[in-house]
Amino acid sequence: QVQLVESGGGVVQAGGSLRLSCAIVGSIDSAYTMTWYRRAPGKQREMVAVISTDGSTDYEDSVKGRFTISRDNAKNTVYLQMNTVIPADTAVYYCNLRRSWDVYWGQGTQVAVSS
Repeated sequence: QVQLVESGGGVVQAGGSLRLSCAIVGSIDSAYTMTWYRRAPGKQREMVAVISTDGSTDYEDSVKGRFTISRDNAKNTVYLQMNTVIPADTAVYYCNLRRSWDVYWGQGTQVAVSS
């Protein structure tokens, strides 16, 4: 059984930085795709960033150039570095792991950006 444990959320001022972590607990190899999603108050969940098995990445347009997704296979952890945050980044952030037919979700971590 695989569990995802997120950490790193909190309150940050606009223009500041935050790094989210998603630790994979359980037995898994590195052949997975990890996606960060977020759900802002009153809005639908949206994809923020994704990293594939080969390390290729993609981002939602509003975070391009500000957020960076990365993975450390030795530590079974995926990160989301958030720079130059803005109030619109306020949301609950979730990590999602997909491996073959298996899909796992983290519990979510709250990010609040103050203006």
